[in-house]
Amino acid sequence: MPISVNTNYGAMIALQNLNVTNMKLEDTQNRINTGLRISGPKDNGAVWAIAQSMRMDIQALGAVTQSLNRAVSVTDTAVAAGTSISELLKDMKEKALAARDPSIDQNSRDVYNSEFVSLRDQIAKVLQNAAFDGSNLLDGSVQNVQSLANADGNTFLTVTAQNLSLSGTIVTLTSTATISTAAQASLMIQTIQSSLDALNLAMSKLGTDAKKIETHRDFIAKLTDELQNGVGNLVDADLAKESAMLQSLQVKQQLGIQALSIANQAPQVILSLFRG
Repeated sequence: MPISVNTNYGAMIALQNLNVTNMKLEDTQNRINTGLRISGPKDNGAVWAIAQSMRMDIQALGAVTQSLNRAVSVTDTAVAAGTSISELLKDMKEKALAARDPSIDQNSRDVYNSEFVSLRDQIAKVLQNAAFDGSNLLDGSVQNVQSLANADGNTFLTVTAQNLSLSGTIVTLTSTATISTAAQASLMIQTIQSSLDALNLAMSKLGTDAKKIETHRDFIAKLTDELQNGVGNLVDADLAKESAMLQSLQVKQQLGIQALSIANQAPQVILSLFRG
């Protein structure tokens, strides 16, 4: 190879190798900084596109989870209220039975009736407060509550409302019911018992729907975790491996700088050729 002051081929090669090392070092530092092996389409377009699609599904499932959480809250509120109404009806039946006793006087029967009416009115108050976020499954204001079931938003889970209003098809007890006489008390015992039987069936249906929503919510949570793990498997960097690579490239960079320095000194040999 001729010695020339115009062309230093050794320095060119050393510079090319140093540039390659610097590019690899920059890539490694980027993976360490971001924690990602594939942070953009330039790293691996196909894998990046798959990961982006999975991230989109994860975000969509977040909305599904939010919808399911709302449905669970609405249903839990209704279940709590329905349980309270069941307890009130049991207490009312007890008062009706006591008022049915022919041996008590009218004054005692009036006391039982006063307690009975108070319990009856409490049912209406419970129904009024059985709403969550504007949805009440017990007062007849809605037919059902639906929640998202998948990331595409084209399937739904439904919780069917159960109307527990007084004078309804489930709680047939009227809003003016009393036990001021033994005959009325006797009639109320039968009415309350039939209402309790119907209410228990309605609460069973509501509980089944609530369990369905909670089970699907748990599944969505697990599915989200698996998708997040899948994205990690595709794009996350192995930081232990990257750390070792960083050390190796830093040493290689230093050697490259030294090689370039040595190559740049080669043309100085020409000076010795012209010394007298």
